[in-house]
Amino acid sequence: MTIEARPLTSGFSFGGLRRQLPSLAGPTAFVLILAMVVIPLPPFLLDLLFTFNICFALMILLAALYTARPTDFSAFPTLLLLTTLLRLSLNVAAARVILLNGYQGAGAAGRVIEAFGAFVVGGNYAVGIAVFAILVIINFVVITKGAGRIAEVAARFALDGMPGKQMAIDADLNAGLINQEEATRRRREVSHEADFFGAMDGASKFVRGDAVAAVLILFINLLGGLVIGVWQHGLDLSEAGQTYTLLTIGDGLVAQIPALVISSAAGIVVSRVSTGHELGDQVIAQLAAFPKAWWVASGIVGVLGIVPGMPHLPFLAFAALLGVTGWQLARAAQERVRRAAAPAAAVPEPTEIDIGVVELVQPLEIQLGYRLVGLVSKEHDNGLLRRLRAVRRQVSREFGFLVPAVHVRDNPDLRSTAYRILVHGVERAAGEVYPDKLLALPAGAEADSIQGIAARDPVFGRPGQWIQPTIAEQARAAGYTVFDASVVIATHFERVVEDNIEALFGRTELDGLLAYFEKQVPKVVEELTPKLLPMASVHAVLSGLLAEHVPIRDLRTIIAALIASAAASQDPHALLEAARIRLGGFIVQNAFGAVDELKVMALEGELEKLLGDAVRLSTSSGSFGIEPGLAGEMRAAAGRAGARLAAQAPVAALVTRPELREACARLLRSVRPRITVLSYQEIPADKRIKVVEILGRAVMGHGQG
Repeated sequence: MTIEARPLTSGFSFGGLRRQLPSLAGPTAFVLILAMVVIPLPPFLLDLLFTFNICFALMILLAALYTARPTDFSAFPTLLLLTTLLRLSLNVAAARVILLNGYQGAGAAGRVIEAFGAFVVGGNYAVGIAVFAILVIINFVVITKGAGRIAEVAARFALDGMPGKQMAIDADLNAGLINQEEATRRRREVSHEADFFGAMDGASKFVRGDAVAAVLILFINLLGGLVIGVWQHGLDLSEAGQTYTLLTIGDGLVAQIPALVISSAAGIVVSRVSTGHELGDQVIAQLAAFPKAWWVASGIVGVLGIVPGMPHLPFLAFAALLGVTGWQLARAAQERVRRAAAPAAAVPEPTEIDIGVVELVQPLEIQLGYRLVGLVSKEHDNGLLRRLRAVRRQVSREFGFLVPAVHVRDNPDLRSTAYRILVHGVERAAGEVYPDKLLALPAGAEADSIQGIAARDPVFGRPGQWIQPTIAEQARAAGYTVFDASVVIATHFERVVEDNIEALFGRTELDGLLAYFEKQVPKVVEELTPKLLPMASVHAVLSGLLAEHVPIRDLRTIIAALIASAAASQDPHALLEAARIRLGGFIVQNAFGAVDELKVMALEGELEKLLGDAVRLSTSSGSFGIEPGLAGEMRAAAGRAGARLAAQAPVAALVTRPELREACARLLRSVRPRITVLSYQEIPADKRIKVVEILGRAVMGHGQG
């Protein structure tokens, strides 16, 4: 028989215990605090716990000072409850010791209570009672009440502003400025902020109750101590009053000082404005930004110092200190301005020039006034360049090719707050924004009025106001959606790119797209070009699709359609229509979504016949054209019908015969809202067509007149 020796294991692991300690700390602390209410504590342990209470309060105050945002200290409401329970439990434990052993003398409740009662009060009990009353009034009436009011208002504004913040997050997500993970993080942050201020509003009531309890405990200890000392222990009334008053005041002071510290920390946390900086850095930087304030203060203090009867030395000393500090701050500010304005080191001009002096026109360019240059700073987390890259990424993903990079530069000829967007050197849009303000646009018709500079949204022309960032939460609560200058410019840029998407698809973009596709399906591209079609014809077809906002992501289907149609025709227009028919299901779903019924407009019979004659004439003459007045009336009528149709359908669409589709699309390209022109051959067989608008009767009447 073989006996296998195995090590004895008890299942206990010190490493596992260490990992569980943080999760056990909270429940253990609460249980021990509540245990102090019923378990008698010796004086030595009271000294340790009172000292710990003071140290803990100081740590919380310092943590509140060093947080950059209120929600960075999200555990504060729970800590407020914990410290309040700790102080009350210590008060109860100390009251038990005072009433049981107070007859033994001033040291009966421990050295900490004795020290606070003797040293802080200075042996004068009337002064001790007055100091204790002052501390309670400061804590209860001033700090706690103010912090509670701030928390209440902050909680209300945080809850009222949640819908506006959520809309802003959804707008950034839909515009491609942020991804889904960032949107989730921001939504969690908004919810966390509302929960935090709501918890602070409730937790502030604990501190107020603690102040009331401290006053009641003071009177209970005084009266109870006198009764117990005189009747049970036979002390003289003066001796009992002296002993129990000293102990009671010491106990009250040693508890109220940490309470005052915690209340101050609560006030600091709820009154913070989120700037991303610590409180000390924030205060110093903002005070140092106004040297004139230091000079004015120096003058006022100096005048007070020379008034007869005033203490001249301290006032004049502080006047000199304020004046010198203001002078140093002004000198430092001038030095920063001088360095920023200093010209670069002179570069010797070459004797000959080269091609580098030529400024080539860029496909996409944004020019900024000098006050907007700071928006492109790399240190800015939500700067303009980051948002433009996000827009470029989103549009590239949507349309199926890499949109050219945007070049941003300053233009001294523009107004300081103006910008303009150019496509191939031609201005396509312009606007004006304020880099130090926010654009507030009403989210509905019932938005309240707010204070700001009346303006119009440069992108869509909606009325709005430029407001100070300090009232952003107020504006959101009043029913406004708030955007900064970078978001406005990026949104305007996105609209310009989408409106000119076909102009941005050049030969460089085509070469890059085909090179990428050739790596996946090499034989298909090789078969198409240059064997069957020249590169110019392929580019014309893809540009034609983009001109009507048809994405070219399904490049496999497009190339297959071109290969199948190249033998029958080399005409780019015919190839475009063949590609559209092959892409019909994709085009319809991209425009309407996954619906079974398509609500569309159609041409009236006489107008359709007139356009058909014009198309047949263009086949022989080589140019398409109709009478300008009729074309204008047709565009106007299509715009009105499209607006009505867009209210009940995902998109305003016109369905017509295949031979008229391209002519109608070219004629209605500038109409707003955008009209999607489809031919009957492009609509899948499983889709139902419901004509809700007829285009033609009013147009024909105007045309004949």
